[in-house]
Amino acid sequence: MEKLYYENPYVKEFTAEILNIVEKGNKYHVELDKTYFYPGSENMPCDIGEISSLPVSYVYEDGEKIYHVLDTKPIKIHKVKCTINLTKKYNYMQHNLGKLLLSHYFLELFNANTVKFHYEDNYTYIDIDKVLTFDEIKKVEEITNEIVFNNISIESFYATKAELKKLSLKKVSPKGNEKVRVVRIEDIAIAPYSELLPSSTIEAQVIKIVRWEALSKNTRIEFLCGSRAVSDYILKHECIKSMFNLLKCDNEKDALAKVQNLRNELNDALSEKGALKAEVAEYEVKEILNNSENINDVKIIKNIFGNGDLKYIDLLASKLVSYPKVIVLFAIKTGDKAQLIFMCSKDSKVMSMNLLLKDAITLIDGKGGGSDFSAQGGGKDNNNLSSCIEYAYKKVCSYLHDL
Repeated sequence: MEKLYYENPYVKEFTAEILNIVEKGNKYHVELDKTYFYPGSENMPCDIGEISSLPVSYVYEDGEKIYHVLDTKPIKIHKVKCTINLTKKYNYMQHNLGKLLLSHYFLELFNANTVKFHYEDNYTYIDIDKVLTFDEIKKVEEITNEIVFNNISIESFYATKAELKKLSLKKVSPKGNEKVRVVRIEDIAIAPYSELLPSSTIEAQVIKIVRWEALSKNTRIEFLCGSRAVSDYILKHECIKSMFNLLKCDNEKDALAKVQNLRNELNDALSEKGALKAEVAEYEVKEILNNSENINDVKIIKNIFGNGDLKYIDLLASKLVSYPKVIVLFAIKTGDKAQLIFMCSKDSKVMSMNLLLKDAITLIDGKGGGSDFSAQGGGKDNNNLSSCIEYAYKKVCSYLHDL
């Protein structure tokens, strides 16, 4: 089989003859006499397209043969028309170039190796084996885009083991007389490379690092190239325009100032809201304590809140148990789920809230835990929430009556 995808990766349509069709698991694996379909590699997905208007869902290499997987068996055998999804393929090629340039300069400038490359239609990243700073990442982005805009030719060739040593590519050890495909970008970068690349750096259009994050000792660099980078820019530009309209401003500086003001106002409002909640909670706590049940000088407070504010209810429970000899059995319904908060005063030492909650929460198909004085958990069955709280309540009452 002639493997022509390296000779011209831009081919969208070609004609070939079917040499063999192998049926496996209700799929048809078609072997052609020649192909421009790239069979995929660890770092680049395979091409997809059509053979005789039948969708090609997967392409793979098996030994020296390449198979094109179809759901339907082709009727024609000789001279079938083949079509490749070139838009998708070209996008892969652009991001492969972005990955190659980014990896090269992270290594050259900061001695940081690329340990992983991940590609999806809307998410592409490399993992670098070093934690990098903002300035270091921006420097690599600037340099790689200089290379892109300089419109430098990219060539590929095959080298023997001896030729690889002359090129200082010693990590690659081909078997016997096997040749290795090498990619060279003038005197900038040279490396063994099995994936497809465009013929010039300008075809990447732009390399934009959109976000990064530290992962243990590594840094994950998410980036965009080509049409995906352009689409991302257009989308973000439209979002900024909409933000300008909402904020009634004309430029980025005014927008940032207004956003900062809004953030400050929000923080002030949240602080005021928190203070008011705490104040309201004080009044509510006193009312609850005055109306609570008392067994052997211990106040028992139980309640089920429908779609309540979990933070506020937790605050309420904490304030209640700040008083001596109080036990709180609270439940909150949140949609179709349930939450339990069991607490007791630290001077009570009546029974372990952790053990009580773990016992009762099984009635709502839940899990949770905590300490002897405070325990929380969640469950999936809020239909049984009343029974759960009643069970815990009766267990506390029984224990108190036996004292």
